[in-house]
Amino acid sequence: MQHTHDNTHTVLTTVRFGTARTFSLTIRLAVALLLAVIIACQPRPHDVHQANTLPDIYPDYVDVTVPADIAPLNFAMSDDEVDWLCVEVTGSKGGRLTASGEETDFDIDAWHQLLADNIGGELRVTVTARKEQQWTSYRPFIIHVSTQPLGEWGVTYRRIAPGYSLFGLMGIWQRNLSNFDEAPLLLTSQIPGQCINCHTPNRTNPDEYVFHVRGSHGATVIHRKGSYEWLKAKNDTLKGSMVYPAWHPNGRFCAFSTNKTAQMFHMANPKLIEVYDNASDLFVYDTQTHTILIDSLVMKPGWSENTPTFSADGRWLFFTTALQQTYPKGYEQQRYSLCRVAFDVSTGRLGDQVDTLIHARQTGKSVTWPRASYDGRYVMYTQLDYGYFSVWHPEADLWLLDLKTGEARPMDEVNSPRSESLHQWSANSRWFLFTSRRDDGLYTRLYFASIDEEGKATKPFLLPQRHPKAYYRNLLYSYNTPDFTTRRIDPDTRQMGQRIESGERVPTTVNINKQNTE
Repeated sequence: MQHTHDNTHTVLTTVRFGTARTFSLTIRLAVALLLAVIIACQPRPHDVHQANTLPDIYPDYVDVTVPADIAPLNFAMSDDEVDWLCVEVTGSKGGRLTASGEETDFDIDAWHQLLADNIGGELRVTVTARKEQQWTSYRPFIIHVSTQPLGEWGVTYRRIAPGYSLFGLMGIWQRNLSNFDEAPLLLTSQIPGQCINCHTPNRTNPDEYVFHVRGSHGATVIHRKGSYEWLKAKNDTLKGSMVYPAWHPNGRFCAFSTNKTAQMFHMANPKLIEVYDNASDLFVYDTQTHTILIDSLVMKPGWSENTPTFSADGRWLFFTTALQQTYPKGYEQQRYSLCRVAFDVSTGRLGDQVDTLIHARQTGKSVTWPRASYDGRYVMYTQLDYGYFSVWHPEADLWLLDLKTGEARPMDEVNSPRSESLHQWSANSRWFLFTSRRDDGLYTRLYFASIDEEGKATKPFLLPQRHPKAYYRNLLYSYNTPDFTTRRIDPDTRQMGQRIESGERVPTTVNINKQNTE
């Protein structure tokens, strides 16, 4: 009986297993049949008209240069009446990728493989589009695949509605540049009633960063060596907040401006609003001793010093300065020059002389947001007609100062008729990002470009999105203070919010160095 039972059990098991295999095979055949039906039902180009023009696509990725690890450059036709696309991408060194639908939606892994196979080469993109039942095939366009690696995991940025005096939900976000993953670092919903400003890492290092919180629980938050400092937002000596940070390469020091910001509105002017400072000065903060180092050389009465940045070797502090005007009457006369002063890393002290690199009296223009490349070769800055808050100035353009030759030039290869601003370098100084309002004139969007050893930049490309047309049309926020990050940041946002709400702050001392400022 036992033997018979065992045989019966074996037979039953075999039957059940066979049934499972049959069921699994049936499912696979059904899925394959469904995919075949879907493919058969998709529109296929016929009676195709050959156009001798490039396709008008959104975003404009025609002739851009990209790193091999960038997310897929999905796009749609700019014309909303186009209802179907058939796209073929072929690599100059091999490989092929296709996509079809109302927009392209390339497979991420296949896209990365195609780019990796074509580093130093190019992708040839052929677009066939249907509009009102008529198919049109356009001239192929090229996407260049750079030999220069990006070397960054992603970017951080603040997303903020472009309002004037009130704000709703805003936050600091991080985005993986190899795909479309985005996550918040800190949102104002976690700290109600507060405003979050200027997340700034040290040379894209996610372990060293600073940001500022404004409001009843204001604080300057510094993360370094695995721990946080929560500094009082305002100092009685400074009479203002710690704003616009710039890290020294060694991570011990961080330069700040202290600003008394105001704004005014235009009644009849292409510019909607003017943001200005009634006063601004510079100082250096020592994170080891919790000391604010004040020097009268960069806190001159009657002058506004602003927007600091350190040189690649940390021996110089670049900044902008302007003769203070009487607002609101003299706003068009406030023009900032680009200057630098020596910095002694052993003491945290400034030198005794300020050098002017770009003089506003000579150019008749104003300089803002200088950013030194990490290889020590360049300073990128924004030039505008007056003032420093360039996001509201359509004439604001990116400029490049060659520290080796002393020559400065407009970056015509990346500029547009609308505002360019808020730029930053990758750690290898072969890529940079910046914000621009070229898309619709209302919202700042995030763009990327590469730059070679001679300072020549490539055509910029918009931050890729999975469904870019719908995403950017529906996004009612601007990208603000962007920067690269070498890897994902994982803060304890709950603890961070509780600490901000608690009001506990690290005490600081002030060390004043007075110099002859005549």
